[in-house]
Amino acid sequence: MSDFTHLLRPDNFDDLIGQEHLTSLDSPLRILCEKGALGHSFFFGPAGCGKTSIARIIAKKMDMPFYEFNATSLKIEQLRKIFEQYKNALQKPLIFIDEVHRLAKNQQEVLLPVMENNSVLIIGASTENPFFSLTSAIRSRSMLFELYNISNEALAKLLDKALENSKLTCQEDAAEYLVASSGGDARAMLKLLEFASNLDRDITLKNLKALRPNALSAGSSEAGVHYDLTSAMIKSIRGSDMDAGIYYLARLIDGGESADFIARRLVILASEDIGNANPQALTLTTSCLTSVSKIGYPEARIILAQAVIYLCASPKSNSSYEAINKALDSVKSGLHLDIPKNITQNNKNYLYPHNYGGYVKQTYLSKPLKFVELKNIGYEKKMGDWLKTIY
Repeated sequence: MSDFTHLLRPDNFDDLIGQEHLTSLDSPLRILCEKGALGHSFFFGPAGCGKTSIARIIAKKMDMPFYEFNATSLKIEQLRKIFEQYKNALQKPLIFIDEVHRLAKNQQEVLLPVMENNSVLIIGASTENPFFSLTSAIRSRSMLFELYNISNEALAKLLDKALENSKLTCQEDAAEYLVASSGGDARAMLKLLEFASNLDRDITLKNLKALRPNALSAGSSEAGVHYDLTSAMIKSIRGSDMDAGIYYLARLIDGGESADFIARRLVILASEDIGNANPQALTLTTSCLTSVSKIGYPEARIILAQAVIYLCASPKSNSSYEAINKALDSVKSGLHLDIPKNITQNNKNYLYPHNYGGYVKQTYLSKPLKFVELKNIGYEKKMGDWLKTIY
């Protein structure tokens, strides 16, 4: 049984399929690596997109011993043993930790000293953004790089290489299914090919579907249509077209898309595109997400349909989406204002609004800022009217 994942693991940046924004000659990651100046780094992105492969390439390029761990089974003593081994060594090791978002606080604390003195290079990987689970001390000592689903075009090139190396034959419809049903996951595609090759050296669609009846994280087995269907459903709801929204929902369900994924997208839309024009939209879609996770198909289709119709018929506002984006852009650009003394902790000059009928004028910003622009629609109009009466 050929292990295609192992045999096709890239040895250098040029051989890596996808992630050109990290592996191209002018990418900061590659430049720092080739200069031997890469610091502690964390990679996050979907499964099978190349996180481990990039870490191995970095270790090879920087001539560093490579140690691989998973945060779910990592023991502190394992780390301390490596730290001690390389304590006075001229060469430092690369410690790669998968599922890094699962690191316990005591495990993170053990990493801090070696990250500070750079006696080892720490690289972590996760399918989730690890910066939300890592301490600020670790975040301040490291860089964050995002990886993306591998495109179908790149997967097709990898499949051609696998077929050539293994001397397998593959029917055209089978090759299309291998790529399209893998949801941008190179490992998933190679594993399916591996299992199918043990049934027959000629890869057929029939055998592939017997091994994987439904696409992985893809609403259809047609190339690229998962993302197009999701986009079409969201844009139809945003455009208040109920029939189009329900049609694309049906396409996603029929294509094997998980109810959880669809419900999560609806929760996001409820806040991003409807917001305070109808605050109940967020409540309903959150309830939808909870319900479908416990009920599942086929009944979950009804709950999803109710949510889609409700969102289509709701007034639309993206003021919350725009406001937080503007505020974040300002903060990231260096806008850090001093907090007025009257609203700091335990300050006696703070005016408690409830003692003044619910509102009293006082300073909340040391410099006037304007991020929120309420729209004159739905409940958001009522919010704006009320604020006008008190200002």
